[in-house]
Amino acid sequence: MQWYETMTAYLGEINAVSTFVRLALALICGGALGMERGKKNRPAGFRTYMLVCVGATLVMLTNQYICDMYGTGDPARLGAQVISGIGFLGAGTIIVTGRNRVKGLTTAAGLWADACVGLAIGIGFYSAAIIGCVMIFVVMSWLHRMDNWMLANTKVMDLYMEFEKMSDFGTFMSYLKEHGIKVTEVEMTKSNNAEDIGIAVLLTLKLEKKRPHAEIIQLLSLAEGVRYIEEL
Repeated sequence: MQWYETMTAYLGEINAVSTFVRLALALICGGALGMERGKKNRPAGFRTYMLVCVGATLVMLTNQYICDMYGTGDPARLGAQVISGIGFLGAGTIIVTGRNRVKGLTTAAGLWADACVGLAIGIGFYSAAIIGCVMIFVVMSWLHRMDNWMLANTKVMDLYMEFEKMSDFGTFMSYLKEHGIKVTEVEMTKSNNAEDIGIAVLLTLKLEKKRPHAEIIQLLSLAEGVRYIEEL
């Protein structure tokens, strides 16, 4: 154990070896997280995650160097700026599609967590950085199916629907009541087709009990006047 304590103390200092180890570890952790996002064709992928993690590590290395070199300053000041500043980069990955579907939230959260891993590496908190990186990777990759299953079996559904004319929408509302489905929110919107003269609606439905959403969509698609239906 003495060799481990000696190595840990040495890598905790600012020197050429510890600097290389920290930046290399940041490349590995950032690359591992970015690779998972890249496989899913997300806005921020392999290189973006690597740059964020290495950048955050470099910030903490610089902050520690300033404190050790000049014997003054707050060792957490620059890191605090990274925590708040990375939000602007993460916000750039969040988009709202024409059907009010929000995309990029997981990527944005991943970038923020990736920066936090970099800060931990930069200050020499290796164990927390590695454990955190593994946990973040598990959440983003392995728990994706569980998240989809939970969303597909909730009592609340958000739908984008298109109808031929307004009277068809009124008929559809009656159809929902017949099947015990409540409407909590309704918003009229423009159809995606510029030449379309029909109407488009954003609906939030509340089911009486949990049922597979695919089953509900199949049921609603049979209603009179429904031209298009998609879950958001």
